Amino acid sequence: MNKQPPYYAVIFTSVLSEAQEGYAAMAEKMEALATKQPGYLGIEHAREELGITISYWESLEAIAQWKAVLDHQEAQRLGREKWYQQYTTKICKVERVYSFPKK
Repeated sequence: MNKQPPYYAVIFTSVLSEAQEGYAAMAEKMEALATKQPGYLGIEHAREELGITISYWESLEAIAQWKAVLDHQEAQRLGREKWYQQYTTKICKVERVYSFPKK
């Protein structure tokens, strides 16, 4: 992602339940769908015991629009009912970015 701040990050952390049938396919579908949303900038994720997904957005309005997408709402419902023991979502404004090596 090459956008210079400011922009927004949605940080989603989760612990999966034992029932994971359909989870990977839905995660892949949501990532593909997110890339088509206005204001989408990129995504990073890691999964071990704790899963971390960070999606980047141009504005709070873009985040709200993504949350309102019906397929995304269905994925959220299934997550609550089947796939997650727990999860937390945080929305942050990115003011600065430091990296090494410098880009």
